Amino acid sequence: MKRVWIAILVSAQLLLGAIAAQSEVFVYPAKGQSADQQGKDEYECSKWAKSQSGVDPSAPAAQPVAGEHARGTVGGAARGAAVGAGIGAIAGDAGKGAAIGAVAGGVRGRRGSMAQQQAAGQEERNAYDRAFAVCVEGRGYTAK
Repeated sequence: MKRVWIAILVSAQLLLGAIAAQSEVFVYPAKGQSADQQGKDEYECSKWAKSQSGVDPSAPAAQPVAGEHARGTVGGAARGAAVGAGIGAIAGDAGKGAAIGAVAGGVRGRRGSMAQQQAAGQEERNAYDRAFAVCVEGRGYTAK
């Protein structure tokens, strides 16, 4: 059981790292701008993108609301226990089925709430990236 939780936590951390790596905008000086000019333009565009999107990618990520993961885990466990008890009753051991269902449902409930938070964070970062790209493209750069 402990190994399952460790595997889930490691997978979530790897997924978060992959998402963060995907949200970077690369800027190329398409009109021969100097490195100094590009740095100034990127700084100004970063400030503008923050004001337009309301997202500051340099700020620490918001922490989940206290109990948010617990509610997902408990709700999933309750649903899983109910389904597991029904299946267990058919197989002849409702208690064992409920226990297995509770564990599986708890894992699924926790994973669901984490995935929702990751998706929301990615949407916010995408809004910032789009605003930043619009700004630097308006200043004569290519952004990808």
